Amino acid sequence: MKNLNLFNSFLPTKKSPIISGKNAVIYTRVSHASQEENTSLETQKKYCENYALRKGLSIIEYFGGTYESAKTDDRKEFSKMLQFIKRNKKINYIIVYSYERFSRSGIEGAKIANDLLKDYNIKTLAVTQELDPSTYSGMFQQNIFFLFSQMDNELRRDKSITGMKELIRKGYCTHNVPRGYTNLNKGKAVNQQIVVNEEGEFIRKAFLWKVNEKMNNVDIVRKLNSLGFKTNEKTLSYLLSNPFYCGIITSSLVPDEVIIGNHQPMISQELFLKANNIIQSKRFHPLNHTRDNNNLPLKIFMKCICGKSMTGYLVKKKNLFYYKCPNCCANKSAKNLHEQFENLLSPLQLNTQIQFFVEEGIKTIFKSTENEKLSESRLYNIRKNTLLQKIEALEERFAIGEISESLFVKYKTKFENEIQEVEKRNSPIISRVQSTSDKCIFYSKEVAHDPKSFWINSSIEFRSAFQSLLFPNGIIYDKNTKSILIKERNIFYQAELVGDIEVEKSNTYEFKAKSTINFPNNQFHLFEYNFQDKWTVEYVCTYLNLESCSIGFHEKLIQFLENYCRLLVSTYLHSCDHN
Repeated sequence: MKNLNLFNSFLPTKKSPIISGKNAVIYTRVSHASQEENTSLETQKKYCENYALRKGLSIIEYFGGTYESAKTDDRKEFSKMLQFIKRNKKINYIIVYSYERFSRSGIEGAKIANDLLKDYNIKTLAVTQELDPSTYSGMFQQNIFFLFSQMDNELRRDKSITGMKELIRKGYCTHNVPRGYTNLNKGKAVNQQIVVNEEGEFIRKAFLWKVNEKMNNVDIVRKLNSLGFKTNEKTLSYLLSNPFYCGIITSSLVPDEVIIGNHQPMISQELFLKANNIIQSKRFHPLNHTRDNNNLPLKIFMKCICGKSMTGYLVKKKNLFYYKCPNCCANKSAKNLHEQFENLLSPLQLNTQIQFFVEEGIKTIFKSTENEKLSESRLYNIRKNTLLQKIEALEERFAIGEISESLFVKYKTKFENEIQEVEKRNSPIISRVQSTSDKCIFYSKEVAHDPKSFWINSSIEFRSAFQSLLFPNGIIYDKNTKSILIKERNIFYQAELVGDIEVEKSNTYEFKAKSTINFPNNQFHLFEYNFQDKWTVEYVCTYLNLESCSIGFHEKLIQFLENYCRLLVSTYLHSCDHN
C-alpha cells in the first residue's frame, strides 16, 4: 500500500509546544524582618523590572515584598503566587533576583520549578543567573543552582547555630523573652537589656503563692484572673516550670547544660525549685479540698507495714471513713487511727530554746508577708479602678447611642460582678495587714505547747504539712497490733534532743540558752531569705552555748525552722481570713 497517510490517525499525540508569551510575575523576598528596613527588597524589584524591560516582558503582578524564609516552600506570599499563576493561564514567566530568592529547599524547589514548566509552561528566570530552563542543559544548571542554594542555607544555618550556642553559653537569650519580661534593647544579643515588666509582678506572686501559701494551680489561676492577668492552668504550668524566671537559661541547642543568664532574675533559684518540688528539704504537695481528703488527712502519709501507702474510702451506708492498704487490703476505721495519732501528738512540745529562733523567723516572715499583701492589695485596687473606668466609658457610649441597651446591661453587669469578686478577695488582705507579728508569735507558743489541738483544728493542707514536719518519714500502720508505729520523730519536738549534739552528757543532750543575744539585722530578703547563710553552725553553737554541733544537726535545724515558721505564719493568717 503506497498511501501511508491513511495511518496518520494512529500517530502519537504531539506534546504542546512551550508557549513563548510575554507575561510575567515578579517575586521578591528577604529572610528576616530586620532586612525589610534596608534596600534589599527595592533593589531586587528594580533589577527584576529592568530585566523584564530588557527582555520585552510584561509584568502582570508582584508577589513577596516581605520577609519569608526559603528553607521551606510553605510560605504565604510564595503560595499565593503559585495559586495565581496556576489559575491565570496567561502567565509565562516568574522573575526572581536569584534562584535562592525562589527557594533554598534544594530538590524540592527544583521540583516546583520543573513542574511549573512541565504542567503550565511557566519558566522560572533569575536575573543574576541567566539560563534557559526549557533546554536540558538549562534545566540541569537551574537544578544545580537550587542545590547550591540549599547547601549555602545549611552552611549559614550551621554557622548561625554555632554562634547561638556560644551566646547561650555566655548567658544571653537568643529567643523571644518569656511573658513577664521585656527586652529594652532589641537587636544583637550581646546588647540586650532584659528586665521584669508589670506582668512579671503577677508571675512572681504566682511562685510565692505556690510555695508559701501552698496554693494549687486552679486557685492561682483564679486569683491571677481576678487581678486582670489572664491565663489558664496549662499556661501557668509552663510559666512555673520555666527556669528563666530564676536567672537560669536552658536550651535545646545545648541540651545537657544549665547556664546562668545575664538577665534580671524574677525570683530566687531556691524559690523556683520549691515551686517545682525539686529541693532536698521536704516539700508539701497542695491537696484538693475534697471531702475524702478532709476526712482522711493521713492518706499517703501513713504506710502499711507491708510498705504500701494507705488510701481511704467512705462507707456511705454508715457514713464512716476507713483507711485501706491497696496491697494487703488491711483496713482500719479513720476515727480510731485519728485518735491514736492524736495520742502521739499529746505529749510533744517544741523545745523551749528553739522558740527564740522561731520568734525571730516569724517576725521577718510576717513583715515580708505584710509587704507582699500590701502590694497585692494595691493590685486589686488598680484592677477595681480599671473596671470602674470601663463602666464609666460604657455609660458614656450608651448615652450617646453607640451601643444598645442590651449590650450596656450585659457588660455593666459583667464588670460589676468582677468588682464584687475583687472586693471579696481584697477584704481578707486588709484584715491580714491589721494583724501583728506579736499575735502570731503568741499563736506559735500555743502551737508549741499543744500540737494536738493545732492538728485537729487546722485545714487539710496545714494538717498535712504539720504532720510531715513532726514525722518526716511518715508513720506506719501495723495490721497485726492494729496500732500506729513511728518511723522517725522530729528531734525538735520532744522533751529532750537525743544524739545530734556533739556534747556528751549521759547520751542525752540539752540546750543551755543565753539570756540575751544580738540577732543579725537584715538577714532575710523578701520571701527569699536563706536561713543557711545567716544561721551558721558557729551562730547556732554560740546561741545554744555548745562547744560544737554536727553539720547534720545544723542542717536539720535550718530546714525545720524554715518550714515551721512559714507554716505558722500561713496558718495564722489563714485563720484571720476566716474569722
